Amino acid sequence: MKVTIKEVEYIAKLANLKLTEKEAEKMADEFSGILTHFDNIKKENLDGIQMYSFDDESSKLRDDKVIEFENKEELFRNVKDMSKTSIKIPKVVE
Repeated sequence: MKVTIKEVEYIAKLANLKLTEKEAEKMADEFSGILTHFDNIKKENLDGIQMYSFDDESSKLRDDKVIEFENKEELFRNVKDMSKTSIKIPKVVE
């Protein structure tokens, strides 16, 4: 399936993105490739494959480790506004 630059510009407008002509062309090609991949998957015979056959496998997660960051000045050097140990962010919703 071919995605046009006009469609990419429409999607970019919905997402409030500003794309150059070159970026829009690249995105159109990438979107087209993704949709072509889905078309190829539709053509595959998936009879006999259970939809949820992988639910039984347990997740392999690593253990969480608390690591104290020693150079806090370096960590927060780009922060505009702080209150003690918290980063203040501007209000987004009124």
